Amino acid sequence: MAREVTHTATGPKIITPEDIDDEKGDVAICLCGLSGSYPFCDGSHQRAEDEDPDERYKYVDGERRRISIAFEDS
Repeated sequence: MAREVTHTATGPKIITPEDIDDEKGDVAICLCGLSGSYPFCDGSHQRAEDEDPDERYKYVDGERRRISIAFEDS
């Protein structure tokens, strides 16, 4: 599975007790798109913490690859 993600956050969004059922406890929703348990956070965002904000990356089978984007003049 390949997924290209544009990061808009550096970690999960923690849901408050008012947002969830009392029986389920605390839940974190994945914002990075890398979780193997998506839409729930499984900690996979930690692999992206040292990414350069000016670079683009693609994760393929859990491996990070730097990609370049070229634009053609019109």
